[in-house]
Order: sequence, then structure tokens, then C-alpha cells
Amino acid sequence: MEIRIEDDFDLKKIIDSGQCFRPKETSEGVFRFIVGENILHIRERGENLFEIDCSAEDWEKVWRNYFDLETNYSAIRRDVENFAAGKPYEKILCDAVEFGKGIRILRQDPFEMLISFIISQRKNIPAIRGSIEKICAKFGRRVGKVYLFPRIEEFSSATLDDLAGLGLAYRNIYIKDALEKVASGAIDFVELESFSDKDLIEELKLINGVGDKIANCVALFAYHRVNRAPVDVWIKRAIDEDFYGENVFEKFGANAGILQQYIFYYKRTKKQ
Repeated sequence: MEIRIEDDFDLKKIIDSGQCFRPKETSEGVFRFIVGENILHIRERGENLFEIDCSAEDWEKVWRNYFDLETNYSAIRRDVENFAAGKPYEKILCDAVEFGKGIRILRQDPFEMLISFIISQRKNIPAIRGSIEKICAKFGRRVGKVYLFPRIEEFSSATLDDLAGLGLAYRNIYIKDALEKVASGAIDFVELESFSDKDLIEELKLINGVGDKIANCVALFAYHRVNRAPVDVWIKRAIDEDFYGENVFEKFGANAGILQQYIFYYKRTKKQ
């Protein structure tokens, strides 16, 4: 079936924005996304027109929320331009939001995000994706040609030996600790939904190997705390080199995490 999306929506930019590791371009112009047991193939057919291979009911129930289609991203880009006006870094902010036009913050699964961003430490994106695919193939269920991300009950009994050979290196200890805390209920993803931003971050940091950056990534990409702006090497470089040491994300406020995605994508893509 076909659907219309009137707001910013660029499939290629979304999967290359650094927020997700399983979505992929399976053939030219066809993109695959996975949410739980739901698998979507979507292709652009024309301006604002997209072909999808799911039912209208599933689109409304699963995918509209996943792609955050209730949020007006073109309005947020205008907010960035207004915020930047007259500031010494106006040009890079305006260039970045124009370059990243089409990125949206996906509403992803907390467990998958926790494991994924633990893996992301000191790894490039292709290597992160490789390790995650190995985890899915070893512990997840197969649906057609796709392995799903494992549920906690499928993954919680994994030993350090089980985690060997997946490209995790020292991160396997952190993943083991995360699995134990989630399985025991010490980390309760449903309960965390009601936590304040500060308490959510502090709770996630109880897991070995989870610091501010990983906790903020989980907060932003799983709990849609779009005022959180994780600071990685690219964002730190932008603050130091482009914003004269000023944390513009804190000043931007409510949608700082969306601005962070524009800057991250701009800096990383331009460098490549």
C-alpha cells in the first residue's frame, strides 16, 4: 500500500544518523526496519509518497509512532534557525539542519538500545552493526530471512563464553552485567518510563560500563527524551571547534537531542 508523509522524512539519512543499527537498505531504494516481531520494507515512490509492505492497521499501530510522525520536524528546523540567528555559529547550525533535513528520532526498544550502545563504545558504526547482527543470529528468533533482536528471556542466560566471538571484546562483561540487572528486575524498563530525566540517567548508570553518553543515548533513542543531547567524540569536537566551547545543545533546550542528531550527522558525514 502507499502512504503520504508530509513532514521531513529521509530513509537514508535516518539509517545513517547514528541512532539505529539494524535498519538497512536491502536493495536500491528499499529500506528495512524491525520493531519487535514487526518487519517493514518501505520505499519512496515520489515526493511525500511511500510504498510500504504492512497493513494500514500495523502502520497506525506500530510504525507511525516508531517514526515519530506526530512531531513536526520542519518546525523544529525553523526553531534552530531562529535560535542561531546572529550568533557566531549561525552558519554551521543552519547548514547542519539543512544537510540533515529528513532525520527523525526513532522510538526504539529500551533493551535493544541499552545493549546496542554498550557495544558502541570505541567502535565505528559498521563494527557495531556487525556485532549486533551476530547477537541476533545467535540468540534471536528467525522470521523469514531476518533474525530478531533477542528478548531478555532469550538472552539473559548468556555466559561470557556464549558472548565470545561476537566482536564484543571487553564489552562482554558490561553486557553480562546489563543482562543480569534486567533479568533480575533491578533495571525495569517499564518503570523507567515514569522516571525524571535525571533519575532515568542515574538508574541506567548503575549498569557497569554505562556512563553519561550511553545513558543519554538510551534516554533519547528509547525513551524519546528529546531534550537530552549525548556528547560523543563528534559532538565534543563540534562544541570545541564550531561553537567556541559553548554547549549550544543545553541552550537550545527542549529539542536538544534532535539538534544533536543534525550536528552529529553533518560532522560525521562531512568528515567521511
